[in-house]
Amino acid sequence: MLGKGIFKKPKNTLEASPFEATAKKPGASGEVCVKCPACRTALFLGDLAANGRICPRCGAYFRMGARERLDSVCDADSFEELFSGVVSGDPLRFPDYENKLAQARARSGEPEAVVCGTARLGGVPMAIFAMEPEFMLGSMGAALGEKVTLLFEQATLNRLPVVGFTVSGGARMQEGILSLMQMAKTSGAVRRHGDAGLLYICVLTDPTTGGVTASFAMQGDITLAEPGALVGFAGPRVIEQTMRQKLPERFQRAEFLLEKGFVDAIVGRREMKQTLSLLLRLHGGEAAV
Repeated sequence: MLGKGIFKKPKNTLEASPFEATAKKPGASGEVCVKCPACRTALFLGDLAANGRICPRCGAYFRMGARERLDSVCDADSFEELFSGVVSGDPLRFPDYENKLAQARARSGEPEAVVCGTARLGGVPMAIFAMEPEFMLGSMGAALGEKVTLLFEQATLNRLPVVGFTVSGGARMQEGILSLMQMAKTSGAVRRHGDAGLLYICVLTDPTTGGVTASFAMQGDITLAEPGALVGFAGPRVIEQTMRQKLPERFQRAEFLLEKGFVDAIVGRREMKQTLSLLLRLHGGEAAV
């Protein structure tokens, strides 16, 4: 008799990356170690967190949660969250969507796939958002688009620069056209913020794909990326199957995009805070008194 798992869909090895793994949060399952997908080294979760979620042996990047990301760049105790009450519903009554949302909230500890607020960086006031990879891989639904839009509108009103960290698998199919509409809505808010003469710095992390890439992720005045980040609209496997051609090595990775002019600089996680602080000051940011 054949085993139950024999007809399971094989893992997509073409799009797999040593930078895509995420260690489970401590306490979620009692796990204390995780194996690096690049060098296969067993790492203690505490040591991994202390090293900025970077493998100390080979330098592979693990995904970083939204609040951990904010803590890594914002001045201590300066972050004030905004729009936390804006959360996804089930407007299309999509099968099992409410259950998936509940699971995403339990897994990530967040009510939605993005955390927005105001903070200071090197004493400079700013608006900031960070997307949460553990919440349906940062997929964009109506609530996420609304929160990002509201943040840019608040930043425009208060004359604040915006710093954003993106990670996303694209638009959320369970919300259909309501999800796709967020591309235009967020893009309009970013444009109005730019028309007001204000700075927007976007940091692309692994992966940033789909409708997020086709909207606010690629509209930054300055676009940074973490090393090895996958950035694109459709994934490499889809493109290869459509074109029936082999893609260049490291296609859609941050280093490839830097060569083609889509990214201004690749910045390591340890240098991110210092780089962002410098850019904010160079572009007119002044420390609050």
